[in-house]
Amino acid sequence: MARLLSVLDHKMPWMEIAALEQRLRDRPGDLASWRAYGDWLSERGDARGALIRLEQRRARVGAVEREALEREFAALVKEHQEGWDAALPTGATVVERRYGFATKVAIEWSEGAPVLIEQALRGPFVTALRVTAPAQEDYWDESFFDDDGEPLPASNVEAGALATLNLARLTELDLSYLRIGALGAKALAVSMYLRSDAESLATLAGSGAPGGSSGDAQQRIEALDLRYSHIGNSGLAALAEAPFFGGIRRLRLQSNAITAAGVSSLHRFEGLAELDLRYNAIGAEGVQALLAAPFIGSLKRLLLYREDVGDDGARTLARAPQLPPALRSYWRSV
Repeated sequence: MARLLSVLDHKMPWMEIAALEQRLRDRPGDLASWRAYGDWLSERGDARGALIRLEQRRARVGAVEREALEREFAALVKEHQEGWDAALPTGATVVERRYGFATKVAIEWSEGAPVLIEQALRGPFVTALRVTAPAQEDYWDESFFDDDGEPLPASNVEAGALATLNLARLTELDLSYLRIGALGAKALAVSMYLRSDAESLATLAGSGAPGGSSGDAQQRIEALDLRYSHIGNSGLAALAEAPFFGGIRRLRLQSNAITAAGVSSLHRFEGLAELDLRYNAIGAEGVQALLAAPFIGSLKRLLLYREDVGDDGARTLARAPQLPPALRSYWRSV
């Protein structure tokens, strides 16, 4: 923090600003760094500097003073929010903010969506993305499978376009209800795998180190929502093998045509704390594969229905010593 303040005594170089913004993306709860960033914003006449001071002060005062600060805060936001969002592309919706900055954006999938996503992710603190599905009459048609039984993308989702997305900055990716199919999941995995390799090489070149990799960059995503994306067993396997997705803690896979054969791919997500596997017919065999996963003892949330695992699978879950007691007790009650 002393270094940050010493830099602020002079004109802060852009390289220092970039490093500070990276620190705040990595540690959004770092109040001291936010204060330093707010001072720099205020020097530039950006009202978000005042917003940072107000919000941090609001968290420390009593109810009477807090009410006055909230009015001042709301007035600042009302006056400046439109200008703050002007840098976002048309078609991007701000879902979440921090100190006036967009942190999560939503964009509807279309032919031009990759360009809009690239532009939106230039925002200094955008680390969460929601890609919404376009309207389509045949979206839920269950006949969209290839000859090998793997689910196909929706007709208006170009799987190849997913390979062009650079999502390396994200900590949260939500593609729920966007039917990317197995092919789309593979394209996404290949793209991020290659970008992770390129980033590792760039890190080594910059440091002069003889070996190693940029592990933090490769495992940045913590939350992945693929409900109703229909990625199938092979799509899940491709994502699990990509280093970029190795650090996921919250994974939602509701209705993705995953069977017992695909459950073993989940073993690669060693740090999972929350898992949603509803509406995937994994059966008793899938339960056995799930109970062998390295994360099973640390799961805090497991969403499955009895219909997904069958009576034998439900009995196995109810007796499984690998499961935390709360989850085991739940299965004894269903």
